[in-house]
Amino acid sequence: MKKFGFVLITFLLASVASMAQPSGPRSQMDPETMAKRQTERVKEIVGLDAKQEKAVYDLSLETSKKMSAAREKTRGDSDGMRKQFQEIRAEQDKKMKEIMTAEQWKKYEKHMEENRFRREPRSGRSGGR
Repeated sequence: MKKFGFVLITFLLASVASMAQPSGPRSQMDPETMAKRQTERVKEIVGLDAKQEKAVYDLSLETSKKMSAAREKTRGDSDGMRKQFQEIRAEQDKKMKEIMTAEQWKKYEKHMEENRFRREPRSGRSGGR
C-alpha cells in the first residue's frame, strides 16, 4: 500500500510539473510560422500587394528570430526582456513604415493602438466594491 501511495504521489507531482510548462500557441510556434501568421494578419488589416507581402514576411521572420534570441538571452530577467522587445518592435515599426504606403501605415497604426489597449493589464481598477 505504501508503494502504491508513493507511485501515486510521484505521478501527481509529475503531472503538475508538466502542466506548468508553457503550452500556449505562441510557445510552440517557430519563427517561420509566426512570420506567416503576422504577415497574413497585416495583409488583412492594410491590404498588401505581392511585393509588400514578401517584404513584410521577411521583416516578420527577422523580427521573430530576434525575439526568440532575446527570449533565450534574457530568460528570467523580465525587465531586460521587455526592454529588448521594445527595441526590436521599434526597429520593426520603422522598417514596416518604409514598406507601407502612408494610408496603409495609418490603418496599421490604428489597429496596433486598438490592440494595445486590449492587451494592457487593467491596473488601477479597485478590487473592492
